[in-house]
Amino acid sequence: MRIRIDRARCVGNARCAAVAEHLYPLDDDGYIAIDGFEVPPGEELMARRGAKACPERIIFVEDDD
Repeated sequence: MRIRIDRARCVGNARCAAVAEHLYPLDDDGYIAIDGFEVPPGEELMARRGAKACPERIIFVEDDD
């Protein structure tokens, strides 16, 4: 599973980090600091919750098929 983030559209709500700060780090200005990541084993639920928490819907879950 992979998370892809459209950083250019981030408005700094930081709801993803509020759910899973260890997966969704923020920069010094409060915007998402990464473009995406491979979800570590056992963190799938928290990664999905962080993505779902984004009101802008700029975080995309890409399941391994």
